[in-house]
Amino acid sequence: MIDKIAESVAAALADVRDGSTVLIGGFGTAGIPGELIDGLIAQGARDLTVVNNNAGNGDTGLAALLATGRVRKIICSFPRQVDSHVFDGLYRSGKIELEIVPQGNLAERMRAAGAGVGAFFCPTAYGTELAKGKETREINGKHYVLEYPIQGDVALIKAERGDRWGNLTYRMSARNFGPVMAMAARRTIASVHEIAELGTLDPEAIVTPGIFVSKIVKIDRVATQAAGFKKAA
Repeated sequence: MIDKIAESVAAALADVRDGSTVLIGGFGTAGIPGELIDGLIAQGARDLTVVNNNAGNGDTGLAALLATGRVRKIICSFPRQVDSHVFDGLYRSGKIELEIVPQGNLAERMRAAGAGVGAFFCPTAYGTELAKGKETREINGKHYVLEYPIQGDVALIKAERGDRWGNLTYRMSARNFGPVMAMAARRTIASVHEIAELGTLDPEAIVTPGIFVSKIVKIDRVATQAAGFKKAA
């Protein structure tokens, strides 16, 4: 019997190894898998490469992971924001590497990994510092930059509902990078607020099929909201 439900966050994250490339869902704070990030902090894996839309907000979530000093490199689109002081301090002191990737390229590089595409040409960043050292080509009179897939060892994503086979649905904008990250990772761990009985999820509403998911773990919504209010205070 296929049953991908983990008994706890710790159990779901137990196999994350040092040196892993970790894809972490979220667009700013929307859809960020906070409990899974906290679990990764507690788990202790180090020398990580983290892929996310940005480089953390405030002192919680991704910023808290960076603050542990266990992230060697971050690949993101928006490293600096008004409250990105944790990343700023690490980067200015030379304690973390940064690879900036335009947001569309970031999504497509992960999608390419999931689709088995070896590389692709994209016009974004041509003629800029971000294209330095990369192969370029003129195709039909337009200039392109060669980009390679980003594959993760593990993806941490936040979904709304899931069943024991690992099928997932999302809540509005919390979906963001979750589906492409699930496809691009060798192992995907998803937090959900509700575990649905097998067969009750509308097939038309399933965004991430269970074939792309290794483990799901249920997170109480009330506890999540309470933790958010506490951190905000």
